[in-house]
Amino acid sequence: MTLQQLLGIDLPILQAPMAGVQGSALAVAVCEAGGLGALPCAMLSPEAVRSEVAAIRDGTGRPFNLNFFCHQPPTPDDAREAAWRGALAPYYRELGLDPAAIPAAPGRAPFSAALAELVEELRPPVVSFHFGLPAPELLARVKASGARVLSSATTVDEARWLEAHGADAVIAQGLEAGGHRGMFLTGDVTTQLGTLALVPQIVAAVKLPVIAAGGIADASGVAAARALGAAGVQVGSAYLRCPEASTSAIHRAALASDAARHTALTHLFTGRPARAIVNRLMRELGPLGGPPPAFPLATTAIAPLRAAAEAAGSGDFSPLWCGQNASGCRAAPAAEITRALAGGFAGGLAK
Repeated sequence: MTLQQLLGIDLPILQAPMAGVQGSALAVAVCEAGGLGALPCAMLSPEAVRSEVAAIRDGTGRPFNLNFFCHQPPTPDDAREAAWRGALAPYYRELGLDPAAIPAAPGRAPFSAALAELVEELRPPVVSFHFGLPAPELLARVKASGARVLSSATTVDEARWLEAHGADAVIAQGLEAGGHRGMFLTGDVTTQLGTLALVPQIVAAVKLPVIAAGGIADASGVAAARALGAAGVQVGSAYLRCPEASTSAIHRAALASDAARHTALTHLFTGRPARAIVNRLMRELGPLGGPPPAFPLATTAIAPLRAAAEAAGSGDFSPLWCGQNASGCRAAPAAEITRALAGGFAGGLAK
């Protein structure tokens, strides 16, 4: 069975779910172009998920993907939180903010029984997970709803684990990819491989379809992934400047600038390694420096700094998510981006 047959799509092009920079509009545009559009759900309430799914179904009759996180909720650590706020205190003073008045920031909720019930209600054709898979009883409910299940692997061991625990396809997330690393069997970033090295090793290790992700920005990158054995590709950064994305003006400007050529893994914004364009906070604290609380608690103290700086037109404290190859990130409609990417599979698509 080809990836297209497995997922019910025309083109083996998957839009990466990107929380905070997209909603249903981008997903619909990619679906209508023949790819698999995705809706990131980890920061949405159940009511918001229902609303966005309704908008997707109003806009397209094609399959789509709902994405959820599978992280373990952290135990708050008062000492670690105090150290983190201490590291950020000079920036609070500079921006005239009161560290004692930090409000609660939106969190990222892990997949739960309530969300399994939501999947059963909404019956999305595809459900994907980041940071592993949910508990077996929850995954069983997702699969019983009829959804195909995808998840990200950043190592061969993770890919084998996903195959053994019920995934229908594996997203091989190379080190080049923007946003959060999907790593879940280890927190050691030295285990992380580039796409060119990771994809063929995972293809050789599992029997499932493998979807390449990370650094793929144009048709030639798609063709390279296919040559390595990938059944399809997942692309995120190339869609960030599309009119259908909700990417902020500050983020769009950074993506269109030379700054986008310098990205790094950082845990400063959420407490978990993620790739972003290097900005002031990352330079001054070190991308993997500072003492941030565990994911996703670091977000709380960053949020007021981000809001104040962005109000002044600055992205100094914003998570400017981006992969290592922003060359294909154009201010063009998502359908155009999708069709251009699909050129890398021209002549090689299974009928």
